Amino acid sequence: MTEKLLRSDFYYDLPQELIAQDPLEKRDDSRLLVIDKDTGEIRHEIFHNITEYLHPGDLLVLNNTKVIPARLLGTKEETGAAVEILLLKNRGADIWECLVRPGKKLRPGARVSFGDGRLKAEIKDVTPEGNRIVGFSYEGIWEEVLDSLGEMPLPPYITHKLRDKDRYQTVYAKYEGSAAAPTAGLHFTKELLSAIESSGVRIASVTLHVGLGTFRPVKEDNILDHHMHTEWYEISEEAAELINSVHDSGEGRVICVGTTSCRTIESAAFLTEGSMTKDPLRSRWKLKAGSAETDIFIYPGYKFRITDALITNFHLPESTLIMLVSALGGYDNIMKAYREAVAQRYRFFSFGDAMFIKTG
Repeated sequence: MTEKLLRSDFYYDLPQELIAQDPLEKRDDSRLLVIDKDTGEIRHEIFHNITEYLHPGDLLVLNNTKVIPARLLGTKEETGAAVEILLLKNRGADIWECLVRPGKKLRPGARVSFGDGRLKAEIKDVTPEGNRIVGFSYEGIWEEVLDSLGEMPLPPYITHKLRDKDRYQTVYAKYEGSAAAPTAGLHFTKELLSAIESSGVRIASVTLHVGLGTFRPVKEDNILDHHMHTEWYEISEEAAELINSVHDSGEGRVICVGTTSCRTIESAAFLTEGSMTKDPLRSRWKLKAGSAETDIFIYPGYKFRITDALITNFHLPESTLIMLVSALGGYDNIMKAYREAVAQRYRFFSFGDAMFIKTG
């Protein structure tokens, strides 16, 4: 495989009307493009038929993070000017790292009021990337205040208003902290997950709180010059043990649901002497339980440590996410699949259709 390191190598032409603005009525009625990373063969399916491509002994890895209503609309106290603050990362003690708009009006010392003063904010500092460190003050319980005043932080390419907040959450969302949904998981229903488990496929959950840094555009021509923001993740002892058992045996595939699950387990993998199994090199990688920050950047040439296959949505041109899927599926395979998806009028991005990059 020829290693591709230029941003322009990951561009594809996407008609604006293929960007999905609303979720489908039924989560698992979305379309599914299945591509075999070994042969490049493409098949077109409906998502609920993914059960036909999963085998007993396989393992699905889900990201159980929960999106918070992180978009706050308020007014600058000194002038009454309308401002927007988007919560990115909890720094503790009611301090958050945030995106703000317009940035010129929100310099350190500026104060913002939300909901007739029920929530107030003060800009404390500016990060090297231009984000703001913001301190919040309020009466009552933070989660309740945020739930009443905040909006779901839909990506800027979605212009329609979301009628049901739950449609930007996975059915297995559990731990609050994300500024964006792990969108590959939006296609699963509780019934589909139950059917998958009944077929002999196991399920493990990890947590990665998705920050907007994941979706930050790559501006540098040489992608190696791109700087990834950090995101917090946690893997329980139980999840690590289950993933390691499937990985070590080589008898089932570790299938990540979404790039965030993939980045989590690849970040937590470490090299050991390992036990000699069918694939000695494979067995030397183990997953470590615990929590940490990750800024892993995966692009073609990367050798995957734990991940065998991936369920994912279609990603923006020239994004770090299309670079990740190109690393797993093969650059030529993925770019061919994207051209095919455009030609077949698939729906793209957060509320769009899905792709299964499989092996075996």
